Amino acid sequence: MVYTYEYPRPAVTTDVVLLAKQTRQLLLIQRGNEPYKGLWALPGGFVDMDEELSDAALRELREETGIDTIAIEQFKTYGGVNRDPRHRTISVVYIAVTGQPLFAQGMDDAADARWFDIDKLPHLAFDHQLIIEEALQFLANNGGL
Repeated sequence: MVYTYEYPRPAVTTDVVLLAKQTRQLLLIQRGNEPYKGLWALPGGFVDMDEELSDAALRELREETGIDTIAIEQFKTYGGVNRDPRHRTISVVYIAVTGQPLFAQGMDDAADARWFDIDKLPHLAFDHQLIIEEALQFLANNGGL
């Protein structure tokens, strides 16, 4: 039996905050598509219908940066009503920490992938500045930074 709801539902995404602890650098991707084409953002994207959240986060990280050998931990969920100009989007954010920056390259819908000093981040898309600030504070309070 197929049932369609009369009311719209939010979309779900995942994002990954990947920190290189020894160099205090954060991995960002440059968006290749609208919205915010050309701006920097956390690696991430939409969850497929048959996909676990953590699998979606790892898939998006791999598709956008080529990184696929990292352990992630669920951090926090962000659901501000206007966080995405396309529609209502809720993001489940994951954190990962590595010693040194890993090789990354912009792939799929990411025009570029680059490591940035956490004190010199570029202007960011969506609410990713808030997410990064809260993730870095969490890591600092828990020995990860």
